[in-house]
Amino acid sequence: MIIEKVLNNNVLLTKNAKGKEIIVMGRGISFNKVAGDTVDQEKVDKIFMMSTNELTAKLTELLDDIPESHLELVNEIVTHANEMLETTLSDNIYLTLTDHIHFAIQRHEKGLAIKNAMLFEIQRFYKKEFQIGLDALQIIERNTGYALGEDEAGFIALHLVNARMDGNEMKATMKMTEIVQNILNIVTYHYNIVLDDTSLNYSRFLTHLQYFAMRVLREESHNSGEDFLYNQVKKTYTKAFECAGKINDYLQNTYGQSLSKDEYVYLTIHIQRVTERNSFEE
Repeated sequence: MIIEKVLNNNVLLTKNAKGKEIIVMGRGISFNKVAGDTVDQEKVDKIFMMSTNELTAKLTELLDDIPESHLELVNEIVTHANEMLETTLSDNIYLTLTDHIHFAIQRHEKGLAIKNAMLFEIQRFYKKEFQIGLDALQIIERNTGYALGEDEAGFIALHLVNARMDGNEMKATMKMTEIVQNILNIVTYHYNIVLDDTSLNYSRFLTHLQYFAMRVLREESHNSGEDFLYNQVKKTYTKAFECAGKINDYLQNTYGQSLSKDEYVYLTIHIQRVTERNSFEE
């Protein structure tokens, strides 16, 4: 195998014998190596072969910004989940869950904890996935020393639910898809841009919208009563906040629901992130 791209000293991108892009991990496997060099097969510890080159490219982009140890954590969690659920999760789980756990660890290091407004429902409706989420917390603590709370187990469970491909909730999935698409249209027309659907920020935004649409359909809302962040994002991200206001109008007119202040904050931040490379707004 020939190295296509060096991600760091321990991770590289290459192709297998069939020409499919794969991500290879191994201690020191990329040290003093450049694209075009031969992969040292004796140093290969793990191989990640995604279902499409697009997913491989997104995972490669993600690994440019985070430690490979976080992907190793997710690999252990996904392997455990596949065994417990007796299924094969979508490859997209490696992207979404790795990204989530990375930020969860960062938040923990800064002493920031986000409450999971759906925790009770997750525990009730997705018992297997939630138990796997609790198991995942043990895996994370064993490897990092960080003891994350049950709220994170709930978030992990939602990622697992989203990655299952059994089609048992097709009607709800279709309605969620409609809500997500309408919100994406609102963002697109508000900024008069075409969103880059290959970007990592777009993937993050899409994941957030999927969970958000789930809460809309269940008529759930959460508001901590905290005004500081709400006022900060309203002042700092004016255009994104206005866009969130249009989404609020859509929800009121279509579903008779309004965004809470917490949801305004989360949506505004995600909108800012997904549009900042396309927008000329300062």
